[in-house]
Amino acid sequence: MTILMKEMKNRIEAREDAMPNYRNMVQIERTGNSCKLLRELLVVVIFTLTLLTGSNANYEQTRHYEFNITSQTVTRICNTKQLVSVNGQYPGPNLHVTEGDRLIIKVNNFVKSNVTLHWHGIRQLRNGWVDGPSYVTQCPIQSGRSYTYNFTIVDQRGTLWWHAHISWLRATVYGALIIHPKKHVRFPFPVPYAEVPLLIGEWWNSDVETVLNQALASGAPPNNSDAYTINGQPGALYNCSAQDIFTVTIKPGKSYLLRIINSALNTQMFFGVANHTLTVVEADALYTKPFPTSAIVIAPGQTTTVLLHADQTCGQFYAAAHPYASAAGVPFNPIATTAIFKYEHCSEFVPILPDLPQFNDTVFANSFDGKLRSLATPQFPIKVPKKIDRRFLFTVGLAVKACQPNRTCAGPFGGRFAASINNVSFVAPTIALLQAHFFNIPGVFTTDFPSNPPFKFNFTGQPPKNLQPTVGTKAKVIPFGKTVQIVFQDTSILATENHPLHLHGYNFFVVGRGFGNFKKSDEAHFNLVDPPERNTIGVPVGGWAAIRFKADNPGIWFTHCHLDVHSTVGLEMALLVQNGHGPLESVQPPPKDLPPC
Repeated sequence: MTILMKEMKNRIEAREDAMPNYRNMVQIERTGNSCKLLRELLVVVIFTLTLLTGSNANYEQTRHYEFNITSQTVTRICNTKQLVSVNGQYPGPNLHVTEGDRLIIKVNNFVKSNVTLHWHGIRQLRNGWVDGPSYVTQCPIQSGRSYTYNFTIVDQRGTLWWHAHISWLRATVYGALIIHPKKHVRFPFPVPYAEVPLLIGEWWNSDVETVLNQALASGAPPNNSDAYTINGQPGALYNCSAQDIFTVTIKPGKSYLLRIINSALNTQMFFGVANHTLTVVEADALYTKPFPTSAIVIAPGQTTTVLLHADQTCGQFYAAAHPYASAAGVPFNPIATTAIFKYEHCSEFVPILPDLPQFNDTVFANSFDGKLRSLATPQFPIKVPKKIDRRFLFTVGLAVKACQPNRTCAGPFGGRFAASINNVSFVAPTIALLQAHFFNIPGVFTTDFPSNPPFKFNFTGQPPKNLQPTVGTKAKVIPFGKTVQIVFQDTSILATENHPLHLHGYNFFVVGRGFGNFKKSDEAHFNLVDPPERNTIGVPVGGWAAIRFKADNPGIWFTHCHLDVHSTVGLEMALLVQNGHGPLESVQPPPKDLPPC
């Protein structure tokens, strides 16, 4: 079944109404489709259009979904394996909702692994119980059990996504979460002819949990993925993948909204479409001042929405993504994943590849991120904190831990590969932090996370010898309503690298960024007029990034690197935002079906 057929079928089963600004679905196909599939597609389209035109659309409603976590057999690049999926789909279903909608998503776990789901970028106001990171806001959904995520989309619109948030299951358990504007509310850019979600992922020939467990047992970094994917398909540049390529048929003269999501587990990406200019209009579900570019850089966890104008007369053009490999000397898979944008009514011929930046092109990456600006208009205003109540400096980077006694480890310098924030390598508890906080359960975590690095050194220069991280389960406490500035500082221990940091429960303003070590004088150059607002920020390789936000969402909120290879070994921490005054400034009670530990 084609991706379009799956999308249409899902929307029929879920009884979803038509979305504003989503009047057209592009023609999407998988090469090698049979005439039978095309006939089935036509039936599905006609049936769906009948339902949509005959319904009384209600654009702010309660939407019910059921996610069945199951195993399925999937073959890519001539390798067949069992993987964990949702509703038998890899990637999982894309959700199309409207700002103001209430989502009720029942998750049934039919696999042996524990499962949680995270709705990446949704603020979950006072309702961290449905945020999803395992042992932070909830205990996992155990095999044979269910849990219902119940939340409302408040003052958010654009491209987000959902994914598993336990171990490495998000390698296969993920999908788009697209929030359309309310009825009669238009985009702040020309209305596109159609929209195309593009989810970049990674494929391992081996079971990803086995890859992770082998690395944790040996202390070495895990093996790289065997392929990258776009909407689950590796594309034409991999062996045995001639038929495994995502294809879109487009019309000359029309504009298309590409909703690009980096769902990859461990790889930042450059993305472009051959012979076409992309106009960036949104990042992390927040509108930006439009600007043209030949390519984008996008880190795991981030979303970027662009307009593509079909200004060619005929032809086939590759959309491609390959790694932004910011850490010098670290091996990576250099083969790009591809999709095809094919002009309708054109004869077949070899597609053209885009000219993407070089793998280590930090200059391009930093220039691209520096061009992002919030709209900052009367319709879409921003409130950048000017007076700061709490200032934190968080060093982020790789580390080495000593090998266990009487063991041989395969990590750097005979130790164990690790990572840390302010030299603290996070240890997951066995009771969820939010439960421990809400019910005052002692001994689960401490509140002494350092506001500044405990050791002063040239963070991006020659690193000190034998600087091993401490381990612990620590949170940084912030009183409700305080304004916060966090400077994330990359470190050179093992290697400098561009780290994508994701803050749950909040959007934040990226007010400054630079290379080298952050200095107090850098604040004089902060952008406090129209800084980009995001939920995931790439800390420049060998540099720093400064963010600001108001702590107006009480609860415990995970902060971590979205490269799972780093997060798994400790590049994580938690922010504890205290309750304010009264129930509207306090964490809601947990739902009755919250999974037990």
